[in-house]
Amino acid sequence: MHLAYPAVLSALLFCTGLYGVLARRNAILVLMSVEIMLNAVNLNLVAFDVWLSRTAQETLHSGQALTLFTITIAAAEIGIGLAIVLAVYRNRGTSDIDKLRDTAEGPDPEGPGTPAAEKAEASA
Repeated sequence: MHLAYPAVLSALLFCTGLYGVLARRNAILVLMSVEIMLNAVNLNLVAFDVWLSRTAQETLHSGQALTLFTITIAAAEIGIGLAIVLAVYRNRGTSDIDKLRDTAEGPDPEGPGTPAAEKAEASA
């Protein structure tokens, strides 16, 4: 098999994942898109490992070893990321990225609906 086939498939997967990261508003879908991008990288690592092992007569298979490390890191990332998304969903009631702010940031003390803002409106 030619190297172009897995390389084109990997590029398509990576572009699909990149579109998902940039266009989606749901945090779980963004995490899934990151996983698609990591799978595209894994496909490239294995394809180039096979291609280079044919030409260099090596049996080290470093691309496949790197793929195992990438899979391990991706599993840890999705586990921690999903736990964070679920905790934020329980606290805020939404997983929409645009509606979420930093969790350490509290409500605006001078924003609408606060007693200071209502007092200023009443005196004006």
